[in-house]
Amino acid sequence: MNSTRRPAVAGTFYPSSPPALRAALAAAYAGARDVDRAAPVAIVAPHAGYMYSGPIAATAYGALRPLGGTVTRVVLLGPSHYVPFDGVAVPSVDAFATPLGDVRVDDEARARVLGLPGVVVSDTPHANEHSLEVHLPFIIDALGDVAVLPVAVGRADDDVVAGVIGAVWDGASVVPIVSTDLSHYLSYDEAAVRDGATAAHVEGGRAAEIGPYDACGYRPLRGLMAAAGARGLSMTAVDLRSSGDTAGDRARVVGYGAFLVA
Repeated sequence: MNSTRRPAVAGTFYPSSPPALRAALAAAYAGARDVDRAAPVAIVAPHAGYMYSGPIAATAYGALRPLGGTVTRVVLLGPSHYVPFDGVAVPSVDAFATPLGDVRVDDEARARVLGLPGVVVSDTPHANEHSLEVHLPFIIDALGDVAVLPVAVGRADDDVVAGVIGAVWDGASVVPIVSTDLSHYLSYDEAAVRDGATAAHVEGGRAAEIGPYDACGYRPLRGLMAAAGARGLSMTAVDLRSSGDTAGDRARVVGYGAFLVA
C-alpha cells in the first residue's frame, strides 16, 4: 500500500491553497537577486517562512530553473529541529504531499544509501520537520516532476553526510540541495557580520569553522562542502540577507544565505 507524508507546515510557513502558494512563489522570485552565472550542480537555500526567507531561497532556485527537464533526482538534506538522533534518517513513505501535488520519494536512491554507516529509516524526524518541507514547492516550481530523497540530518559527522550525498550524486541529472538558515536572533548588524564570516568560510572550504551558532543546518552544510570539495567544486554565496531585510524588524533577526556549487 502506498503511503504519503502529509504537510506539517502548509498554512503557516507557506500557503496551503495552490493559487495562494503559486502567488507566494511568484512574490519570492520577484524579490530574488539576479544571478549571472552558469547553472549550479548543487545549491544551499534557507527554510524559514516564505515571507522571511522566500526571496533568498528563490535566488538559489532561480539559478536551478535552467536545469528543468535535465534533473531527474534531488537529494534534499536538512537539519532535524525537533527529534534528536544519531546519524541521518530517510523516510519509509512513498511520497511527500504538497498543495501543488505529491513529490515522489526516490526509492532507488533510498536503497543505495541504506547500506551506509549512520543511515536509518525513520519517519519520526520527518513528521513535523519544516526544513525539508518548505523546499518542496520550490523544487516542483523549478524542476518539475523529479524524485526526491529527503534526508533528515541528526548528530552526524561530515563524512557520514558526504557519504550519503556521494552515493546518490552520480551525474548531471542529480542535484543535491542543502537546507539551512544562518545566524539566529542577533541584531541586524551583528547578523550581517556573522553571516558574512560564515559565507567566507563556506567559500574558502573551511567547514570546521562553521558551527551550530552559524547555521542551524551546519551538519548537512559541512557534508555538502566535503562532497563538493572531493569533486574539485567550489561554493559561492549569491545572496546574503536576513529577516530584517525581508520582514522589517531588525532588533532580532534570522540570517539567510543562497549558495551555488559549481
